[in-house]
Amino acid sequence: MCCLNLFSSLLIFQCTRVWIPDPDEVWRSAELTKDYKEGEKSLQLQLEDETIREYPIDVQSNQLPFLRNPDILVGENDLTALSYLHEPAVLHNLKVRFLESNHIYTYCGIVLVAINPYEQLPIYGQDVIYAYSGQNMGDMDPHIFAVAEEAYKQMARDEKNQSIIVSGESGAGKTVSAKYAMRYFATVSGSASDTNIEEKVLASSPIMEAIGNAKTTRNDNSSRFGKYIQIGFDKRYRIIGANMRTYLLEKSRVVFQADDERNYHIFYQLCAAASLPEFKELALTCAEDFFYTSQGGDTSIEGVDDAEDFEKTRQAFTLLGVRESHQINIFKIIASILHLGNVEIQAERDGESCSISPKDEHLSNFCQLLGVEHSQMEHWLCHRKLVTTSETYVKTMSLQQVVNARNALAKHIYAQLFGWIVGHVNKALHTSLKQHSFIGVLDIYGFETFDVNSFEQFCINYANEKLQQQFNLHVFKLEQEEYMKEQIPWTLIDFYDNQPCIDLIEAKLGILDLLDEECKVPKGTDQNWAQKLYDRHSGSQHFQKPRMSNTAFIVVHFADKVEYLSDSFLEKNRDTVYEEQINILKASKLPLVADLFHDGKDSAPAATTSSKISVRSARPPLKASNKEHKKTVGHQFRTSLHLLMETLNTTTPHYVRCIKPNDEKLPFRFDPKRAVQQLRACGVLETIRISAAGYPSRWAYHDFYNRYRVLVKKKELANTDKKAICKSVLESLIKDPDKFQFGRTKIFFRAGQVAYLEKLRADKFRAATITIQKTVRGWLQKVKYRRLKAATLTLQRYCRGHLARRLAEHMRRTRAAVVLQKQYRMRRAHQAYQRVRRATVVIQAFARGMFVRRIYHQVLREHKATIIQKHVRSWLARRCFQRLRGAAIVIQCSFRRLKAKRELKALKIEARSAEHLKRLNVGMENKVVQLQRKIDDQVGVLSSQPGGGAVGRLHGHLKAGSLVPCSCRVLMASGPGSCNALEGFRCLLRKERRRWSKGRGETC
Repeated sequence: MCCLNLFSSLLIFQCTRVWIPDPDEVWRSAELTKDYKEGEKSLQLQLEDETIREYPIDVQSNQLPFLRNPDILVGENDLTALSYLHEPAVLHNLKVRFLESNHIYTYCGIVLVAINPYEQLPIYGQDVIYAYSGQNMGDMDPHIFAVAEEAYKQMARDEKNQSIIVSGESGAGKTVSAKYAMRYFATVSGSASDTNIEEKVLASSPIMEAIGNAKTTRNDNSSRFGKYIQIGFDKRYRIIGANMRTYLLEKSRVVFQADDERNYHIFYQLCAAASLPEFKELALTCAEDFFYTSQGGDTSIEGVDDAEDFEKTRQAFTLLGVRESHQINIFKIIASILHLGNVEIQAERDGESCSISPKDEHLSNFCQLLGVEHSQMEHWLCHRKLVTTSETYVKTMSLQQVVNARNALAKHIYAQLFGWIVGHVNKALHTSLKQHSFIGVLDIYGFETFDVNSFEQFCINYANEKLQQQFNLHVFKLEQEEYMKEQIPWTLIDFYDNQPCIDLIEAKLGILDLLDEECKVPKGTDQNWAQKLYDRHSGSQHFQKPRMSNTAFIVVHFADKVEYLSDSFLEKNRDTVYEEQINILKASKLPLVADLFHDGKDSAPAATTSSKISVRSARPPLKASNKEHKKTVGHQFRTSLHLLMETLNTTTPHYVRCIKPNDEKLPFRFDPKRAVQQLRACGVLETIRISAAGYPSRWAYHDFYNRYRVLVKKKELANTDKKAICKSVLESLIKDPDKFQFGRTKIFFRAGQVAYLEKLRADKFRAATITIQKTVRGWLQKVKYRRLKAATLTLQRYCRGHLARRLAEHMRRTRAAVVLQKQYRMRRAHQAYQRVRRATVVIQAFARGMFVRRIYHQVLREHKATIIQKHVRSWLARRCFQRLRGAAIVIQCSFRRLKAKRELKALKIEARSAEHLKRLNVGMENKVVQLQRKIDDQVGVLSSQPGGGAVGRLHGHLKAGSLVPCSCRVLMASGPGSCNALEGFRCLLRKERRRWSKGRGETC
């Protein structure tokens, strides 16, 4: 690092800009407000927000702040080009390029730093690929295509295998970077045959993402396995095939997901397409209905269409030659795992045994999809075999044991299917042509640390330790050893070596050895293994014991301290599946299922189900029925990791360091704390030091002579000493002697010098090519000119005759056309006039009619208004008259009522007098006597006539005061004569009655 105590204190003066530590932004820019003198204990600084701060200085170490680079250097595409190389300068340069210029790629010597933008950028199209093709690494902006082109170019130039190692934390964009690198090779190199192998290489990506990637809390498309893809080339450097190796699939994710995480994408893709007719037999519904896909909560990913991705996966299978029937069988196996997770296991009362209902729908679907016997699977999911020296027992299992066995079976089925698909992909990418060289692309899980870290995180971080060691060896240790071997002047630089941490994990009696040893113990437990770790490694500087736990341990990795919980380490390392369940699957009616679990040996079928413990003879000696079908997972992983490192060490590596800018996965947001953690961990800062001070490019004298002999003058070629020729040509071409060094067997170059020599070589070839092309093109053009001149003269002669004839014909046609046009135009003008005239007449008629109608409507409205006014006025007059008449009547009534009241009062007074009453009674007695006489006379006349009897009775009634009306009706019915007499009688009675009533009223 560039520290100011290495320079004169005179460099620190007023207005100098420096970097100081900051708890929030890691590093913060400041400016000196006064000159610094050696021995002073503090600096007077002004921050960018104009805040004044006093910065203390340690007098003993005299550690001054880091200087800031000039503004003209900020934003450089290669960090080694900065004047001051230190952590704040690197961090600031990356931040400026990422946020202000939206550049996600930056060189750091031989390392490409890639920052994940969390957004799709238009920088990966075909035009961009062709723009980088054939270019030197420093000629264009940093890009993953530039690294791929450099690997491709070195493979062709040096005839040595290459590797692109993509590393970084989970969610930093490693998988995408590896995908684009493979796309570059497939586009630039093409295929050596008609098999479209480059398309198949690209088609493997959606398949592997579907079955091996999942959503985690840090990444929506996190690779849960590692893969190393070797792309093979022939002698003409065209793709002829590929091969894929995978490492440590995270099988536990099949049966368990943490909050806000998902299972592998293929499960959700299959559920999203469950409504398709061809998948009806899978009996699937939405992902929320299955236990293995709903433990993380939300089953969807924002911006991701699982149904659309599933269609891409099917198309990739088809492109790789997987038949439709095999695809259906693959989807059946995946669907069966979901149904297995939903099987309901019922514990018995004793707590030592369990059972599954024979009518369990999901178990029936599981057995039907895999083509296995229902009763056998139902039995052996809840039972296991125990083998002793003389007998074999069938024993029941508790609820937790059955759940563990079921989960182990689901994980094993998925792992076998994963391996089969990888094998089929390799088969599709295999070629019979001889491979001349290859480029490997390593896409492996990044360093991980969660709240709870288990066996998977331990293996992942172990792999990253090995990769970091390989990086250290290549960039640091091997660099210095190479310089010393070649006797190049070099200053040794201290660097972090993580070999002690690797020894802690993989050495004899290390963590993995103790884990395998505990797995062999019949009653080994995670707690016993953790205690052995405490006893054995408590003195190691890379191993720590947590204060508050006896089942966890801490490993100090190169990137960070990680605390691992030892629970389930043994179970995951054993990865044991009961053989009885495997035998049932081996006997499947589906050939694909049987092939998945076929180990090449004859195995006995599963025993017949029984509800009791059965005992049989142990002759011949039996193998353990619940044996491990393979070595421990840790041992396998360690072996495959060693093979990977051997492969990488035999190739020329190219490094891509992916940086995760923030944990919220927000586009173009830069968190300095997270970024600087990753820069410190992945060795970028150390790379800057080495790259700036060393010689990254080196050539053997023989190879350099063969490559650049075209730059040597002709008289120098007579010299047989190639080493002397190389020295002579370099001293003449590169004037600065510090740009290169001559070793015993190689020539060492500073960064950029090989590109300069390549440019000179290309210019030399270009000049020679131009001279040759100039001569050949001149001769070709002369021949072509003579041939064209003769042909032109002939053509001109025929063309001129043809043009003259065509001109005469044109003149005749023109004259005839003028005559026709004259007549035609006259006709059109006459017709137009007539149309205008008729239209004018019509418009006038309609206008006049409109005006007349307006006048008529006006008169009509006025007439109607007059009528309305007449009726209104008459109504008003009538209403006024009726009001006046009513008032007069009221007045008259009131007056008459007053007058009547006065008369009534006088009559009432008169009626109360005795004289009035006497006069009234005298008159009444006389009238009664007269009436009685008249009646007697009438009765005598009527009695002599027919019906006389009725008249007599009437007379009797009258004397007695009976009802006269009833008797009269009887009399009327006796005859017409009687009726006439009675009419007269009635009239007389009515008159007397009225008079009587009036008299009584006056009396009252």
